[in-house]
Amino acid sequence: MNERYARQLLLDEIGEGGQARLSAGRVLLIGAGGLGSPAALYLAAAGMGTIALADSDVVELSNLNRQIAHSTSRINVPKVDSAAGVLRDLNPEVQVITHHMRVTEDNIAALIADYDFVLDCSDNFATKFMINDACTAAQKPFCHAGVMGFSSQLMTWLPGCTCFRCIFRQPPPGPQNKAVLGVAAGLAGTLQAMEAIKFVTGAGELLTNTLLTIDALQGEFHRVALPRNVECEACA
Repeated sequence: MNERYARQLLLDEIGEGGQARLSAGRVLLIGAGGLGSPAALYLAAAGMGTIALADSDVVELSNLNRQIAHSTSRINVPKVDSAAGVLRDLNPEVQVITHHMRVTEDNIAALIADYDFVLDCSDNFATKFMINDACTAAQKPFCHAGVMGFSSQLMTWLPGCTCFRCIFRQPPPGPQNKAVLGVAAGLAGTLQAMEAIKFVTGAGELLTNTLLTIDALQGEFHRVALPRNVECEACA
């Protein structure tokens, strides 16, 4: 096996078999910003075979305090192209696919079809509910993450498990608070990469039927059991 992965190959839960599964894995990240940047970097470093990025935005100066896949020299470059160059440089063995597009209800079903696992790295409630509904309809496993201020949350959905809409039902009214510390987004995005790696390799326990909440300011992590809503509009 490649020297690049020597340290993780020593892990009983990974080994050569797990690394082979990673090499064959196909993960889609919807969003290449504060969550998608650390997630994509760690997936590339681990040797995830195919990493796809879907995002319609370009790099802006205000992104750079948290969107670590980008840099000042790439302002006004599409985020998917900016991140793709970094990922390919980090690990040329990884195939990086870019979808410079706005993900909508009209195209999301076709977009997610080609991938094993989806990471919801979006930054708004409407897109998060859309991803949840499309993935549950297609029986496509995915990991949700959200971040606000110093806090973040994660959950993973597999068929038969509690989904995002089971818990939150509808997007909240009013404008969304955009205040966020970059490190808080980095924590959540890194854990999303961990969920994808666990899913593809079969190692460990996924955050299914569970909401992991992180208060970075207080250094507190909590797991909250999530009961499934048998009348959920999305997954029931």
